[in-house]
Amino acid sequence: MRGLRLYMILQWVLFLPIILPLCVIFGALRGAFQMVERVMDQFWTDIWPENSTAS
Repeated sequence: MRGLRLYMILQWVLFLPIILPLCVIFGALRGAFQMVERVMDQFWTDIWPENSTAS
């Protein structure tokens, strides 16, 4: 059996409380921006359709 890599365990224990919340925050922000982009794309598509049959 290989020995435990104590230095790597220590790094994970120290940095996980910093990395995990940052990932959650940036993931939520990215999702929010993507949703805004989708809504705006749908908004512009509904307002100015490219192939209008009404004219």
